[in-house]
Amino acid sequence: MSGIKQLTVISGKGGTGKTSIVGAFAALAENKVLADCDVDAADLHLLLSPKVVEEQDFKALRKAVIDLQKCIKCGRCIKNCRFNAINEFKVDTTSCEGCAVCTIVCPSDAVSMNDYTAGKAYISKTRFGQLCHARLNPGEEASGKLVSLVRKNAKKIAEKQKKDLIIIDGSPGIGCPVIASIGGADLALIITEPTVSGIHDLKRILAVAEHFKVKPAVCINKHDINQQKTREIEKYCTKNKIKMVGKIPYNQDFIKAMTEGKTIIEHSKGGIIKTMRELWGKTESILKPQGD
Repeated sequence: MSGIKQLTVISGKGGTGKTSIVGAFAALAENKVLADCDVDAADLHLLLSPKVVEEQDFKALRKAVIDLQKCIKCGRCIKNCRFNAINEFKVDTTSCEGCAVCTIVCPSDAVSMNDYTAGKAYISKTRFGQLCHARLNPGEEASGKLVSLVRKNAKKIAEKQKKDLIIIDGSPGIGCPVIASIGGADLALIITEPTVSGIHDLKRILAVAEHFKVKPAVCINKHDINQQKTREIEKYCTKNKIKMVGKIPYNQDFIKAMTEGKTIIEHSKGGIIKTMRELWGKTESILKPQGD
């Protein structure tokens, strides 16, 4: 596994163009496995049109189940449930948080904690190689455990097929799924945009990367919509010795490509293709320096 590099593309907020950039990398990179770890709102499949070859149930937090034959209807479970998940001695699995308090207060041992299927993990084929991804059931929340499962599947494929790169579309934000997305990665490519919220969230995600000792690099998407904020980001990165690997101009071709189910590399021609190739080249040079 030491020879397999892992690139996680993340952002401090949603909507920065992270997945479109991962799609471009999928078209440009060689000998790789893809992983969509944005499990709460997975959309890389919209660009890659995967064909599922394997699926597995994802077991999330255990949920409470009441055995009505043992239940004496004392009401202690209802009284002590802080999430109001029990009604008429039946458990609403969408509300149950798996805290197991009901099992403790039940005097007749009528409540048990059972495995609960919260979604599925998939291994699929795409025109750019294999993709590991997942889907949560409606109402379920993003889980670092599911992200870890997707990454584990990607590692197995990379080892088996002797791939030397895993490209991960990470979760946005700074929560548990993000931590699971970047932990152990060789590089976290952070996609930001020149806005007040973009800069604020960039600083937050850089702090997360630093805490987990993951090397960061930054790309500014739609850099030309606010040149002042772009210069502010560049100055911040220079001051903190953070590698800037690219600036992408605003381009409606990204939207057009998405609606056609294509990557920007497949859809467009001209300057934007050159920009994306340069971005990938600089990113790859950090992941795989010459002589490595």
